[in-house]
Amino acid sequence: MKAAAPDTPPLKRADEVSMQDTEKCARQLEDYFKNHIDVGAVIAYSGGVDSGLLSYVSHLILGDAMIAVLADSPSLARREYCFALDFIKKHRIPIRIVQTEEMENPLYKANSGNRCYYCKKALFKKIGELLGQLDEHESKGPRPIFYGLNQDDLADYRPGIQAAIEASVLSPYIELGFNKKTIRNLCGYYGLEIADKPAMPCMSSRIPHGREVTPEKLNQVEKAEDFLLDIGFRVLRVRHHDDTARIEVQPMDFERLLKERKKICKRFRELGFLFIALDLDGFHSGSLNAGLTPEATV
Repeated sequence: MKAAAPDTPPLKRADEVSMQDTEKCARQLEDYFKNHIDVGAVIAYSGGVDSGLLSYVSHLILGDAMIAVLADSPSLARREYCFALDFIKKHRIPIRIVQTEEMENPLYKANSGNRCYYCKKALFKKIGELLGQLDEHESKGPRPIFYGLNQDDLADYRPGIQAAIEASVLSPYIELGFNKKTIRNLCGYYGLEIADKPAMPCMSSRIPHGREVTPEKLNQVEKAEDFLLDIGFRVLRVRHHDDTARIEVQPMDFERLLKERKKICKRFRELGFLFIALDLDGFHSGSLNAGLTPEATV
């Protein structure tokens, strides 16, 4: 007689495995900030998914020993600014707002391939100045600065990384090996409303490299994107090509956008665009980086 096969536990469903992995990552991120409990933390906060999770978890562990710092400038859309503050207020996270001055830097306005370097450099400089004021009477020394760089970002061209290295800014997600999917899963685990928030880089990223960044162009792009968001589109970009607006939406939204074309054209022309184009490649984050040459990144 054949021996009975030993009992084996049933295989776990994919969602159960995913939840276990997410719980493990949550513990890792919490432990990461527990290791900084004696010095506290400063989070470079933008209102996006990555920095929002860092702000929430660091506050969960460190309480008022942490602070989120939001950089305000013409390149931050007012919609995003309000969302960022609403998130902070809802979760009672300490916040400071600094006015960055990257638009006063000709190298930033020139919009070469390393524009983001000058943006991040201005941000970390302002945070450093703020810390000098906050920590001046504390014996613990300056609090470390953290920002939301993740593993997926390393596959794209990110000149801001160099500015972070120069300012000794720490990257918890890189140290822990977290990618964007892990971060979104963690936001869902903590019940945060940003779990499925679309990425929304600064308005300057809508202007092709080599063409000057101006407050007027930023205002045009912001109002154009606000209009599309108000009529129901969620994942989008409006790229500024002088007198032409190039709209990027997901291919599944093409038909709906074309149905709204008359009102879209009317509004965009009110904003100063002569031509309104739909990009048939669809939405693609960082699409303007495709035109970069090695010379443009210097």
